[in-house]
Amino acid sequence: MTELPLIDERAQLRADCSRCAGLCCVAPSFAASADFAIDKPAGVPCPNLADDFRCGIHPQLRERGFPGCTVFDCFGAGQRITQETFGGRSWREAPELAAVQFAVLPVVRHLHEALWHLTEAATLGTAGEEVRDLHATTERLAAGTAEQLRAVDVAGHRARVGELLGRISREVRGPGRPDRRGADLIGRDLRRTRLRDASLRGAYLIGADLRGVDLGRADLLGADLRAADVRGADLSRCLFLTQPQVTAARGDMSTRLPVAVSAPAHWAG
Repeated sequence: MTELPLIDERAQLRADCSRCAGLCCVAPSFAASADFAIDKPAGVPCPNLADDFRCGIHPQLRERGFPGCTVFDCFGAGQRITQETFGGRSWREAPELAAVQFAVLPVVRHLHEALWHLTEAATLGTAGEEVRDLHATTERLAAGTAEQLRAVDVAGHRARVGELLGRISREVRGPGRPDRRGADLIGRDLRRTRLRDASLRGAYLIGADLRGVDLGRADLLGADLRAADVRGADLSRCLFLTQPQVTAARGDMSTRLPVAVSAPAHWAG
């Protein structure tokens, strides 16, 4: 049996706004800042949300002061909740569903992000049975009813997934690699810092200079790459890198990325 390419296995974990009810444009709150041009309370539709649940200014989000919207990714949670959990019904025609739909969005998003990482972990050749079992458990949780989803122990599940991914990361990267987990590297020039195959889990790399750096198999799980300068950097073999992390960074067409993520449109500007 021929295995599907990694990118195809993750197809259901990619946002499809055409099959969603604009959940990410309604459920979260955001405050006027560099990321958002306005204040928006939780549960209130963004004024840019159109009647067809599409963003009315999507092509100009960055220019209109909403770069935070371009970085957000639900990992396919929005369409799953809309189409599967609620059978195509939305908060707009059934307002009584609004509270529970909005409540399960972060739960399913977490579960889908975990599935994203576990799909990658399955290709790394270690802890295969554990990865398959946890993937199946996570998928079962994500397929639950709204009531079951609200009862999910997200923190406990996050810890379980994180522990397994951590063990796999250590095996893949090998012994004696730099450990910069949770490090405050904000604004640092890291071009001469030893980071190849490092653990950068949860590291703060906001505005860091990584131009031309080959990170090898560095573990980037949860690393904050907002405005990190990765022009010409080689991230192609990094572990547990997601599209939101890439979109938040500053790169260009010379930045090398894993096959499952892509260069955002604003990098070409």
